[in-house]
Amino acid sequence: MNSPPYSIDAVQDLDGQTFGRIEVSTEDHSLSITLNRAEKKNAMDPVMMNELAFALLHAKHNKEIWIVTLAANGDFFCAGADLKAFAGNAEEVNSSIPEPDVEIAIGDVFKHLYKPCIAAIQGPVLAGGHLLIAGCTHVIAADEAYFQLPEVKRGLFPFQVMASLSAILSERTLIDLCITGRKVEASEAERLGLVTKMVDDLDLQDEVKKLVESLKLNSPNAIRNGLQAYREIQDMPEAHQHQFLRERLMNLIGSEDAQEGLKAFIEKREPKWTNK
Repeated sequence: MNSPPYSIDAVQDLDGQTFGRIEVSTEDHSLSITLNRAEKKNAMDPVMMNELAFALLHAKHNKEIWIVTLAANGDFFCAGADLKAFAGNAEEVNSSIPEPDVEIAIGDVFKHLYKPCIAAIQGPVLAGGHLLIAGCTHVIAADEAYFQLPEVKRGLFPFQVMASLSAILSERTLIDLCITGRKVEASEAERLGLVTKMVDDLDLQDEVKKLVESLKLNSPNAIRNGLQAYREIQDMPEAHQHQFLRERLMNLIGSEDAQEGLKAFIEKREPKWTNK
Protein backbone atom coordinates (compact mmCIF):
# COMPACT_ATOMS: atom_id res chain seq x y z
CA MET A 1 0.00 0.00 0.00
CA ASN A 2 1.14 3.57 -0.64
CA SER A 3 1.51 5.98 2.27
CA PRO A 4 -1.34 5.30 4.74
CA PRO A 5 -3.88 8.07 5.34
CA TYR A 6 -3.07 8.10 9.07
CA SER A 7 0.20 7.39 10.89
CA ILE A 8 0.60 4.68 13.51
CA ASP A 9 0.79 7.30 16.25
CA ALA A 10 -2.33 9.08 15.02
CA VAL A 11 -4.58 6.00 15.30
CA GLN A 12 -3.53 4.81 18.76
CA ASP A 13 -6.43 6.42 20.65
CA LEU A 14 -9.70 4.90 19.48
CA ASP A 15 -11.74 5.21 22.69
CA GLY A 16 -11.12 8.95 22.93
CA GLN A 17 -12.58 9.69 19.49
CA THR A 18 -16.04 10.90 18.53
CA PHE A 19 -17.48 9.08 15.53
CA GLY A 20 -20.34 10.60 13.57
CA ARG A 21 -20.84 8.05 10.81
CA ILE A 22 -19.84 4.72 12.36
CA GLU A 23 -20.08 2.97 15.71
CA VAL A 24 -17.07 1.15 17.14
CA SER A 25 -16.56 -1.14 20.11
CA THR A 26 -13.92 -3.59 21.26
CA GLU A 27 -14.41 -6.80 23.17
CA ASP A 28 -12.24 -9.87 23.69
CA HIS A 29 -9.70 -9.17 20.91
CA SER A 30 -12.42 -8.14 18.44
CA LEU A 31 -13.16 -4.72 16.97
CA SER A 32 -16.74 -4.16 15.83
CA ILE A 33 -17.41 -1.47 13.22
CA THR A 34 -21.01 -0.60 12.34
CA LEU A 35 -22.01 1.81 9.57
CA ASN A 36 -24.40 4.25 11.18
CA ARG A 37 -26.02 6.39 8.51
CA ALA A 38 -29.21 4.44 8.01
CA GLU A 39 -31.24 7.48 6.94
CA LYS A 40 -28.95 7.74 3.87
CA LYS A 41 -28.75 3.99 3.28
CA ASN A 42 -25.24 4.12 4.76
CA ALA A 43 -23.93 5.95 1.72
CA MET A 44 -20.26 6.79 2.21
CA ASP A 45 -19.35 10.46 2.55
CA PRO A 46 -15.84 11.79 3.29
CA VAL A 47 -16.43 11.67 7.05
CA MET A 48 -17.42 8.00 6.93
CA MET A 49 -14.40 7.20 4.79
CA ASN A 50 -12.10 8.98 7.26
CA GLU A 51 -13.65 7.17 10.21
CA LEU A 52 -13.47 3.76 8.54
CA ALA A 53 -9.82 4.25 7.58
CA PHE A 54 -8.96 5.46 11.10
CA ALA A 55 -10.67 2.49 12.79
CA LEU A 56 -9.17 -0.08 10.42
CA LEU A 57 -5.65 1.32 10.78
CA HIS A 58 -6.10 1.28 14.56
CA ALA A 59 -7.03 -2.41 14.29
CA LYS A 60 -4.07 -3.11 12.04
CA HIS A 61 -1.54 -1.65 14.47
CA ASN A 62 -3.14 -2.80 17.74
CA LYS A 63 -1.89 -6.27 18.67
CA GLU A 64 -4.78 -6.70 21.11
CA ILE A 65 -7.21 -6.70 18.19
CA TRP A 66 -7.19 -10.00 16.36
CA ILE A 67 -10.42 -9.79 14.36
CA VAL A 68 -12.59 -7.06 12.83
CA THR A 69 -16.31 -7.34 12.16
CA LEU A 70 -18.16 -4.98 9.84
CA ALA A 71 -21.93 -4.50 9.99
CA ALA A 72 -24.51 -1.79 9.29
CA ASN A 73 -27.58 -0.28 10.90
CA GLY A 74 -30.79 0.06 8.90
CA ASP A 75 -32.20 -1.74 5.88
CA PHE A 76 -29.21 -1.18 3.56
CA PHE A 77 -25.66 -2.35 4.19
CA CYS A 78 -24.25 0.37 1.94
CA ALA A 79 -25.64 2.22 -1.08
CA GLY A 80 -22.19 3.26 -2.30
CA ALA A 81 -20.64 6.71 -2.35
CA ASP A 82 -22.58 9.84 -1.46
CA LEU A 83 -21.81 11.69 -4.69
CA LYS A 84 -23.33 14.96 -3.46
CA ALA A 85 -21.08 14.96 -0.41
CA PHE A 86 -17.96 14.24 -2.46
CA ALA A 87 -18.97 17.07 -4.80
CA GLY A 88 -18.73 19.48 -1.88
CA ASN A 89 -22.28 19.42 -0.51
CA ALA A 90 -21.39 17.67 2.74
CA GLU A 91 -23.57 17.72 5.84
CA GLU A 92 -22.32 18.95 9.20
CA VAL A 93 -21.36 16.04 11.43
CA ASN A 94 -19.80 15.75 14.86
CA SER A 95 -16.62 13.75 14.28
CA SER A 96 -13.21 14.14 15.90
CA ILE A 97 -11.38 12.17 13.21
CA PRO A 98 -8.89 14.49 11.47
CA GLU A 99 -8.45 14.92 7.77
CA PRO A 100 -6.20 12.19 6.33
CA ASP A 101 -2.59 12.78 5.36
CA VAL A 102 -3.27 11.43 1.86
CA GLU A 103 -6.38 10.62 -0.14
CA ILE A 104 -8.08 7.51 1.20
CA ALA A 105 -8.35 4.44 -1.03
CA ILE A 106 -10.65 2.46 1.24
CA GLY A 107 -10.26 -0.75 -0.75
CA ASP A 108 -6.52 -0.70 -0.10
CA VAL A 109 -7.04 -0.05 3.61
CA PHE A 110 -9.18 -3.19 3.88
CA LYS A 111 -6.80 -5.17 1.68
CA HIS A 112 -3.79 -4.38 3.84
CA LEU A 113 -5.45 -4.90 7.22
CA TYR A 114 -3.78 -8.36 7.44
CA LYS A 115 -6.33 -9.54 9.98
CA PRO A 116 -9.58 -11.47 9.58
CA CYS A 117 -12.39 -9.09 8.68
CA ILE A 118 -15.94 -10.44 8.65
CA ALA A 119 -18.71 -8.52 6.92
CA ALA A 120 -22.27 -9.15 8.11
CA ILE A 121 -24.53 -8.19 5.20
CA GLN A 122 -28.10 -7.62 6.37
CA GLY A 123 -29.28 -5.68 3.32
CA PRO A 124 -28.41 -4.49 -0.18
CA VAL A 125 -24.84 -3.64 -1.21
CA LEU A 126 -24.73 -1.18 -4.10
CA ALA A 127 -21.97 0.35 -6.21
CA GLY A 128 -18.98 1.46 -4.10
CA GLY A 129 -20.30 -0.48 -1.13
CA HIS A 130 -18.52 -3.44 -2.71
CA LEU A 131 -15.20 -1.77 -1.84
CA LEU A 132 -16.00 -2.42 1.82
CA ILE A 133 -16.51 -6.15 1.35
CA ALA A 134 -13.93 -6.92 -1.34
CA GLY A 135 -11.07 -6.73 1.15
CA CYS A 136 -12.85 -8.74 3.85
CA THR A 137 -11.75 -12.30 4.48
CA HIS A 138 -15.35 -13.45 5.02
CA VAL A 139 -18.72 -12.15 3.85
CA ILE A 140 -21.78 -13.59 5.61
CA ALA A 141 -25.02 -12.46 3.97
CA ALA A 142 -28.66 -12.71 4.98
CA ASP A 143 -30.80 -14.45 2.38
CA GLU A 144 -32.71 -11.22 1.70
CA ALA A 145 -29.59 -9.21 0.83
CA TYR A 146 -28.61 -8.48 -2.75
CA PHE A 147 -25.65 -6.98 -4.61
CA GLN A 148 -25.67 -4.60 -7.58
CA LEU A 149 -23.36 -2.37 -9.62
CA PRO A 150 -25.87 0.08 -11.15
CA GLU A 151 -23.35 2.74 -12.23
CA VAL A 152 -23.86 2.16 -15.98
CA LYS A 153 -27.55 2.98 -15.52
CA ARG A 154 -26.43 6.47 -14.45
CA GLY A 155 -23.79 6.99 -17.13
CA LEU A 156 -20.93 5.97 -14.82
CA PHE A 157 -18.74 2.89 -14.42
CA PRO A 158 -17.54 1.03 -11.27
CA PHE A 159 -13.83 1.47 -11.99
CA GLN A 160 -12.41 0.99 -8.49
CA VAL A 161 -14.90 -1.73 -7.61
CA MET A 162 -13.91 -3.57 -10.79
CA ALA A 163 -10.29 -3.61 -9.64
CA SER A 164 -11.18 -4.81 -6.14
CA LEU A 165 -13.50 -7.57 -7.35
CA SER A 166 -11.12 -8.82 -10.05
CA ALA A 167 -9.38 -11.06 -7.50
CA ILE A 168 -12.71 -12.57 -6.40
CA LEU A 169 -14.85 -13.04 -9.50
CA SER A 170 -14.08 -14.56 -12.87
CA GLU A 171 -13.45 -12.11 -15.71
CA ARG A 172 -16.70 -12.84 -17.52
CA THR A 173 -18.78 -12.66 -14.35
CA LEU A 174 -17.19 -9.36 -13.32
CA ILE A 175 -17.64 -7.78 -16.74
CA ASP A 176 -21.24 -8.99 -16.84
CA LEU A 177 -22.05 -7.37 -13.49
CA CYS A 178 -20.30 -4.13 -14.46
CA ILE A 179 -21.94 -3.65 -17.86
CA THR A 180 -25.45 -4.98 -17.13
CA GLY A 181 -25.91 -3.47 -13.67
CA ARG A 182 -28.12 -6.40 -12.81
CA LYS A 183 -29.17 -7.38 -9.31
CA VAL A 184 -27.46 -10.43 -7.78
CA GLU A 185 -29.39 -12.20 -5.06
CA ALA A 186 -27.49 -13.56 -2.05
CA SER A 187 -27.82 -17.16 -3.22
CA GLU A 188 -26.17 -16.35 -6.57
CA ALA A 189 -23.53 -14.20 -4.84
CA GLU A 190 -22.64 -17.24 -2.75
CA ARG A 191 -22.28 -19.41 -5.86
CA LEU A 192 -20.08 -16.76 -7.50
CA GLY A 193 -17.80 -16.50 -4.47
CA LEU A 194 -18.71 -12.91 -3.64
CA VAL A 195 -20.37 -14.20 -0.47
CA THR A 196 -18.71 -16.76 1.79
CA LYS A 197 -21.97 -18.04 3.24
CA MET A 198 -25.64 -17.19 2.97
CA VAL A 199 -27.81 -17.65 6.06
CA ASP A 200 -31.33 -16.92 7.19
CA ASP A 201 -31.75 -13.30 8.26
CA LEU A 202 -32.44 -14.34 11.86
CA ASP A 203 -29.22 -16.38 11.99
CA LEU A 204 -26.87 -13.68 10.66
CA GLN A 205 -25.48 -12.40 13.96
CA ASP A 206 -25.14 -15.88 15.44
CA GLU A 207 -23.24 -17.06 12.36
CA VAL A 208 -20.82 -14.14 12.61
CA LYS A 209 -20.26 -14.75 16.32
CA LYS A 210 -19.63 -18.43 15.66
CA LEU A 211 -17.02 -17.60 13.02
CA VAL A 212 -15.33 -15.05 15.29
CA GLU A 213 -15.03 -17.59 18.10
CA SER A 214 -13.64 -20.26 15.76
CA LEU A 215 -10.98 -17.88 14.45
CA LYS A 216 -9.90 -16.99 18.00
CA LEU A 217 -8.85 -20.62 18.48
CA ASN A 218 -6.08 -20.09 15.94
CA SER A 219 -2.86 -18.12 16.30
CA PRO A 220 -3.48 -14.43 15.47
CA ASN A 221 0.25 -14.05 14.78
CA ALA A 222 0.20 -16.86 12.23
CA ILE A 223 -2.94 -15.48 10.58
CA ARG A 224 -1.53 -11.95 10.35
CA ASN A 225 1.76 -13.14 8.87
CA GLY A 226 -0.03 -15.45 6.46
CA LEU A 227 -2.44 -12.78 5.19
CA GLN A 228 0.39 -10.30 4.73
CA ALA A 229 2.48 -12.83 2.81
CA TYR A 230 -0.50 -13.65 0.60
CA ARG A 231 -0.90 -10.00 -0.34
CA GLU A 232 2.82 -9.53 -0.94
CA ILE A 233 3.21 -12.44 -3.35
CA GLN A 234 0.47 -11.07 -5.62
CA ASP A 235 2.95 -8.63 -7.14
CA MET A 236 5.93 -10.98 -6.99
CA PRO A 237 7.33 -13.07 -9.88
CA GLU A 238 6.31 -16.70 -9.45
CA ALA A 239 9.95 -17.79 -9.48
CA HIS A 240 10.58 -15.82 -6.28
CA GLN A 241 7.47 -16.78 -4.36
CA HIS A 242 8.51 -20.11 -2.84
CA GLN A 243 11.83 -18.82 -1.54
CA PHE A 244 10.10 -15.80 -0.06
CA LEU A 245 7.44 -17.95 1.61
CA ARG A 246 10.04 -20.40 2.95
CA GLU A 247 11.85 -17.50 4.62
CA ARG A 248 8.57 -16.33 6.14
CA LEU A 249 7.91 -19.85 7.47
CA MET A 250 11.35 -20.08 9.03
CA ASN A 251 10.79 -16.75 10.77
CA LEU A 252 7.37 -17.81 11.99
CA ILE A 253 8.64 -21.09 13.44
CA GLY A 254 10.66 -19.14 15.98
CA SER A 255 7.70 -17.05 17.16
CA GLU A 256 6.15 -17.37 20.61
CA ASP A 257 2.83 -18.51 19.17
CA ALA A 258 4.47 -21.24 17.09
CA GLN A 259 6.41 -22.53 20.09
CA GLU A 260 3.26 -22.41 22.22
CA GLY A 261 1.28 -24.24 19.53
CA LEU A 262 3.85 -27.05 19.40
CA LYS A 263 4.01 -27.28 23.18
CA ALA A 264 0.22 -27.37 23.51
CA PHE A 265 0.03 -30.11 20.87
CA ILE A 266 2.53 -32.27 22.77
CA GLU A 267 0.77 -31.62 26.07
CA LYS A 268 -2.66 -32.25 24.51
CA ARG A 269 -4.19 -28.94 25.63
CA GLU A 270 -5.55 -25.78 24.05
CA PRO A 271 -2.83 -23.19 23.23
CA LYS A 272 -2.73 -19.79 24.88
CA TRP A 273 -1.88 -17.27 22.19
CA THR A 274 0.13 -14.11 22.84
CA ASN A 275 0.04 -12.80 19.25
CA LYS A 276 3.84 -12.73 19.17
